[in-house]
Amino acid sequence: MSFFPKITFQREVEEYLTKVFRNNELIAALGTQETESKYQSLLSHLSHPPGFTTVRVNTHLVSVKHVKKLLFEEIQKQFKGLCVPVLEHPKLQDILIIPVIGPRRDLKKHASEVIVGAHCGYAVLRGAHVYVPGIISTPKFLKAGDLVSVYSDIEGKCKRGAKEFEGVKVFLGNGISELSRSEIFSSNGPLNGMGIRMIEPVYLSPSFDNVLPNHLFLQNLPSVVVSHILNPQPGERILDMCAAPGGKTTHLATLMHDQGEVIAMDKIANKVKKIKQNAELLQLNCIKAFCYDATRALSVEKREEEQEGPPFLPESFDRILLDAPCSGMGQRPNMAYSSTLKELTSYQPLQRKLFTAAVKLLKPGGVLVYSTCTITLSENEEQVAWALKTFQCLQLQPQEPHIGGEGMRGAGLSLDQLKLLQRFDPSAVTLQGMDINSLQDSREDDLISLANKDCIGFFIAKFIKSNSK
Repeated sequence: MSFFPKITFQREVEEYLTKVFRNNELIAALGTQETESKYQSLLSHLSHPPGFTTVRVNTHLVSVKHVKKLLFEEIQKQFKGLCVPVLEHPKLQDILIIPVIGPRRDLKKHASEVIVGAHCGYAVLRGAHVYVPGIISTPKFLKAGDLVSVYSDIEGKCKRGAKEFEGVKVFLGNGISELSRSEIFSSNGPLNGMGIRMIEPVYLSPSFDNVLPNHLFLQNLPSVVVSHILNPQPGERILDMCAAPGGKTTHLATLMHDQGEVIAMDKIANKVKKIKQNAELLQLNCIKAFCYDATRALSVEKREEEQEGPPFLPESFDRILLDAPCSGMGQRPNMAYSSTLKELTSYQPLQRKLFTAAVKLLKPGGVLVYSTCTITLSENEEQVAWALKTFQCLQLQPQEPHIGGEGMRGAGLSLDQLKLLQRFDPSAVTLQGMDINSLQDSREDDLISLANKDCIGFFIAKFIKSNSK
């Protein structure tokens, strides 16, 4: 049952999506009623957080069993003795899965209200505390130590520094203020520390602030699947084209046992810095990160012998990951998607530029994996149809592990082609809450099966380059 309202869009985006998810191919296969039901279910799921938290273990430094024990102890401490299991995944043997308790419908709301921005609110729903930059409004006389109820301004209408807010807001839970109002809105410049320590969140997920930082990487389940599908081998040369913040980059290096070379690119300098920091934290030495526009990664001139970074010569890489910039519509939770239709449709041409560069940079016999964290046909299945038509050298490949569903109809791909794709569709399960009693009554296999589906929206396609045409 829905706890939050369905995700909302600008009118033109809603009209666009309605056509996408009621396309003729889908209706012919499923019927009008089921097609509509699946679409409405998807809209409800997107506004709610996934039912599980996934962490990837840095197996370069530590074993999964050891981290599982430490994490179980940490969660018991955070949840004051509440026994929430830490699960190992049978097909993804470097991750641990923690069920999320919630939504908790019986929490008492307090008169003292703190309003946070939408992105801060989404982080709180996935286990974070509230940090000062995310706070928009507090009561006039807020003191450190006050008990407050925290709300998210999902439409971005609250003015920073307001003393109250009567607009659309969503209850996130209760916390204790670590600072006074004057400290939060200090004229000496913004603070960056914790503002509200959440003690009764609507969704109970563990906080990973400074928890085993070089042992764990907080990562959505489909994002972990991607690196396993690329399957990099020790000694190979790998390109991660749009790599920030480095979750997949560091995973690729770990799967290669830190042997070979992982070239990571991003065109924003601060994001490249974050990749380098994550590589250093996880003690991975085979990663080389560069601030560079990946659409220009192919060299049209001869390279200097000693040149280490981009642009690169054609056919330079054994495997390439193109986790493309996208509209991000699969991210959860998201209660109000603010992008315009123009912004939404701007990603397809950019993705094609990146894809074209990737094909040319890939060696014959090499593997290219394309992925997005969105739900549209234009950025997913339509891109596959375009790629197969444009690049005769590319062939779709089966994916291992195959945990998500098959591709979505509507782009003219055959049923056999759709089965080779992997689409994680949050609406594949019934939206349901989890309390401690139902959790303790659940079988581990059932929880893993649920975790495979109740995750963010995501898409993966795997290609092999058959020759150098």
